[in-house]
Amino acid sequence: MNKPAKLHPRNLHQGRYNLADLCRGYPALQAHLVLNPAGEQTVNFSEPAAVQALNAALLKHYYHVDYWQLPPGYLCPPIPGRADYIHTAADLLAGPDGVPTGKHINLLDIGCGANLIYPIIANRSYGWRCVGSDIDTVALKAAQLIIDSNPPLKKGQISLRHQKDSNSILSGIIKPDDSFALTVCNPPFYGSAAEAAAANQRKRFNLKLADSPQQRNFGGQQHELWCPGGELAFIGQMISESVAFANQVGWFSSLVSQQTHVKTLLAKARQAGAAEVKHLTMQQGQKSSHLLAWRF
Repeated sequence: MNKPAKLHPRNLHQGRYNLADLCRGYPALQAHLVLNPAGEQTVNFSEPAAVQALNAALLKHYYHVDYWQLPPGYLCPPIPGRADYIHTAADLLAGPDGVPTGKHINLLDIGCGANLIYPIIANRSYGWRCVGSDIDTVALKAAQLIIDSNPPLKKGQISLRHQKDSNSILSGIIKPDDSFALTVCNPPFYGSAAEAAAANQRKRFNLKLADSPQQRNFGGQQHELWCPGGELAFIGQMISESVAFANQVGWFSSLVSQQTHVKTLLAKARQAGAAEVKHLTMQQGQKSSHLLAWRF
């Protein structure tokens, strides 16, 4: 079964999934395998439960995470692409000796969700200490259960913070004595529920999945998928708020889904006084992802 190509060199998810190995480590995945038109085994990506089982199997096989479960309907991210973000962002911190590792490197994930995927990959790949923030108490409860159920994550010092102010992103989360080498964010991409639904339909059509306008195979709650103004407004606000924490964060970063937004956001970061701004691209097969990073 093919996976995204041209991943970051340090990304563990290269080449084809070895479904036999994944099923040995996580037997529940077996029930979600189907045959493609060529008669080869693949995962039934039209079913949310199958996508979650694949993720759980990948996390167990590559990151030694034994328990990973999400509340129904919450965002279930594609792990290879999320790993690419972490490794690409890690290059921002690299020095002559490579990417720094260990608990003296602190990462902040804005909007960690119930899946906690960025802190898991960052902690298990580099040993970084991670903080995840979210406005959703249900998501945070599920994420805390993942931490508590996996001793390596608990020992790795992954912690969570509740954003109590829905109008703030960094404010109220970064404390006066905090110091983060890097922040990451998978922002709500869309500007409305209708826009998110239309994008989901296009995705399902392109993937030749069943015609079901209400079903997202990767899930997602409203605040995970859309906000007024979409990613342009969200990331723009994050840039504005980042000025107040210029001395506490090495690099701020965020995914950007639409390339047409990149130029506007680069200009906004420069206008905010950023000393360095970068637009990094990540290639997964025919799909390109965009990463905006800035520092003061």
